[in-house]
Amino acid sequence: MAVPVPVLSMRVDGVCAAEFAAVPQLEFALTIRQRDGVEVCSVTLDTQVRILPAHRAYDEASRERLAELFGRDEEWSRNLRSLLWARTVTQVPGFAGETAACVRVACTYDFEVAVAKYFHGLREGEVPLEFLFSGTVFYRVGGRLLAARIPWDSEAEFRMPVRVWWELMDRYFPGGAWLRLDRERFDRLHAYRVRHTLAGWEDVVDRLLKEGGG
Repeated sequence: MAVPVPVLSMRVDGVCAAEFAAVPQLEFALTIRQRDGVEVCSVTLDTQVRILPAHRAYDEASRERLAELFGRDEEWSRNLRSLLWARTVTQVPGFAGETAACVRVACTYDFEVAVAKYFHGLREGEVPLEFLFSGTVFYRVGGRLLAARIPWDSEAEFRMPVRVWWELMDRYFPGGAWLRLDRERFDRLHAYRVRHTLAGWEDVVDRLLKEGGG
C-alpha cells in the first residue's frame, strides 16, 4: 500500500517590521496548509525570496535613480531580471490542517548590494516578490516517522508596499544612509576633517561638494 505524503501549500499574507531585532529585519506572515489528513510533526522550510522588477511600472524619476542597476531606457527591456533578495530557513512546529508561520528576511542599506539600490530607487507603489519554497516535511503514518522533500515548484507571490522598507530603514537609520569606503580613502577623508576642524562627516561632504562646485 502506498504511503501518503503530505502536500503543502503556502500563502504570504502580510509583512511588518520584526520587533526587538538586532539588525533590520522584515517578517512575512505565511499560512501553510495540508489537507491530506497526514500528521505533520514539523517542517524545515527553505525559502528563497526574489524581486521581480519587470512586474511593476516605473516613473521617470525612478528610472533615473535605478539607471545604475538597469541602464538607460533603451536597455531596460533586457536588464529587468529577477533579483535574489534572501534565502532563509524557518522551523515550523507540527500542525494539522493549517498553521501560521513567519519568514524573517534581513535588510541592508549597503549600497554595494543590488537589492538595497533597488529599494532606494523606489518612493511609492509595491515591490513584486516571488517566494520559492523547498525543504523537508516530517510526518507520521501508522506510528512511523517519515520525511519527504518539499518540491521547488511550491511558490507564492506577494506585493510588498515600498513604504514598509522605508519605514524599517528610518527606524534603524533615521534620516541617514550608508556609504562604504576603502580604508585608504577613509583615512584621507579623516585627515581632511581633522585638518579643517570639521565637526561631522556631513560637514566634510558639504565642504568637498562646495569646493567641487556640486
